[in-house]
Formats: sequence, C-alpha cells, structure tokens
Amino acid sequence: MIIYDTLIPDVKVIEPRVFDDPLGSHFESFNDAQLRHRLLIRESFIQESDVSGEKNTLRGLYYQLHQPQGLLIRALRGETYHVAVDVRHSSPFFGKWVGVYINEENRRILWIPAGFAHGSLVVTDMARLLIKTTAEADPDDERVLVWNDPDVGVDWPLWGAQPILSERDSQGRGLREAEVYLWSEN
Repeated sequence: MIIYDTLIPDVKVIEPRVFDDPLGSHFESFNDAQLRHRLLIRESFIQESDVSGEKNTLRGLYYQLHQPQGLLIRALRGETYHVAVDVRHSSPFFGKWVGVYINEENRRILWIPAGFAHGSLVVTDMARLLIKTTAEADPDDERVLVWNDPDVGVDWPLWGAQPILSERDSQGRGLREAEVYLWSEN
C-alpha cells in the first residue's frame, strides 16, 4: 500500500496494491498491523458501518466530542467526496478542511483521525461505503458542524444542485458556536 498525506498531514489517503488477473482482481482492503504501524494508530477499530445514499446526499459534518472517532472509509460502490474539518482547537490546522474523492474504481481508502468533523457527498447516482471506527457511535456525544459554514468554506462539488440533507444536518452549528475537541498530542 502507498500512503499519501493530504493538505492536512494527519488525514491520509491509502492506495492499496491491486492485483489483476484473467479472473478479476484482488487487493488487501484492511490490515490492522500495517495500518497501526504505518499510520501510528493507537486505538483499535471496534465498529464497522455500511452506509449508502443517492446522488447529492450530503451527510455531516459529524464529530464526537468526548470519545472522538478515527474513521477508515472505503467505497464499495459509486463515488463520494469526503471532507475532514480539523476541530482540534489547539491544532495549527483548526478550522481548515481537506476534501478527497473515493470510489469503487480507484479503491482509495481514507483515514481521518479523531478530532475531525467528517462529511460526505454522493456524486454518482448511488454510492455505498464501508466505514470502520475507533470508537462506538454515541448519539448523545455526536455534534454536527453545519455543512455550509462560511467560516470553514468547504467547496462541495454540488455543481449547482441542492444537497439532500437530514433535518439534523441542516441545523448544525457554525464553527464559532460549535463545541470543539480540546486536542493535545500527548
């Protein structure tokens, strides 16, 4: 596997080695020991979710305040655009965002460590994702950063379309009002 930094170095793009033959293809989509070693992940992956949506479905920007989750995201079908916003108050990248396309063809895997708000937009007719997390989802601990906060300025590839949002997502808070993760490297 090849691991690339994004503009926020803690967020990584992983490109697995794909082996093609006349029967199809094969690639290793998850190797706990390799990821722990190469990404310096201390936590264990404890939950896996299968998420799907139709074109222009925008989810997020979600984060857990007290038990933040690291996310490992892979597309099983279609294509999605993922955004990670640094909500670690003491980080030099606080309030900055990075966006990455992943799809079933490029087979990229996205690593978003704890302390980031995550959102995704379906850009094909339909998409399906597999998301591994390092902490259990806790609805009482989850916060929503509003998807279109002008202080963050995410450039979603909506190309003039209106996003399909849940009521909760449309009522997220702006970064100035949001509770943020008090991060420390220790």
